[in-house]
Amino acid sequence: MSNIGLIIEERPRTVGNFMVGRLLPFRHKRAVGPFVFIDHMGPVKMNDHENVDIGPHPHIGLSTLTYLFEGNMMHRDSLGTEVEITPGAVNWMTAGGGIVHSERTPDRLRQTDKHMHGLQIWVALPKHLERMPPSFHHVEAKALPGWEADGARYKLIAGEVLGHRSPVPVHSKLYLLEIQCDAEHEVKLSGELYGETGLYILHGAVHAEGEEFGPRRILVAKDTARCGFRMAPGTSVYLFGGEPFPEERLIYWNFVATDQATIDEAKQRWRRLEFTMPPREHGPVPLPGERWPA
Repeated sequence: MSNIGLIIEERPRTVGNFMVGRLLPFRHKRAVGPFVFIDHMGPVKMNDHENVDIGPHPHIGLSTLTYLFEGNMMHRDSLGTEVEITPGAVNWMTAGGGIVHSERTPDRLRQTDKHMHGLQIWVALPKHLERMPPSFHHVEAKALPGWEADGARYKLIAGEVLGHRSPVPVHSKLYLLEIQCDAEHEVKLSGELYGETGLYILHGAVHAEGEEFGPRRILVAKDTARCGFRMAPGTSVYLFGGEPFPEERLIYWNFVATDQATIDEAKQRWRRLEFTMPPREHGPVPLPGERWPA
């Protein structure tokens, strides 16, 4: 019997002036463990007058994880943080009761040719932490646990799994694990994972249950206890998941909550611009379908 419960293909979406591939949420699967949102950004080549410009916008009830394969992005938030994220590093921003941030091409690169490629991920907060104070953590690539197994390279981006723990300060039991191989590699994880598990194929191909699966899709396991697959040469995958929450999460725009009243309150706060804004920022993004008063 197949252990693949669902295959999720990327769907094109526009975020700011940037085209992405939306993976989660999906109409038949709103979350995998605590992961409620995954966008694949790029790969895209931008010329000297094309830049990423996602203006100030609010979040509640979640943590965001930005992980770049190529390119650079400047993060500014209402805590006063101003950090440039580079490939392999992790930006981990916990919104809690509310935070505002922007994501832009750094000033020093705005008039140059450049590339952008990465993942933008949202992790829901446990219900009792939905209104916690916001925070931000930047973890350099060299601080993430990495190891080799049978010639493949493993890197734990966030959470805890396989006897390793990432320094990213997560708020629930989860894992986000990168596996890359140059030669064919067999991954046997029976009994090693927990909760719900998804496998995102970035490059190459994965063989499982007698079938081959190509890139830009998520395979969701029926039974996390018996996960295993074979990676073709030159493949990169991301295993993610963890313990699901008992309460369903509602998502509206950038707001995640266990009840509609919390989302409605956040909408009103943003309409009145009652969130703290990032220093030296401009052009706040209005709610979907709305405009700021003239």
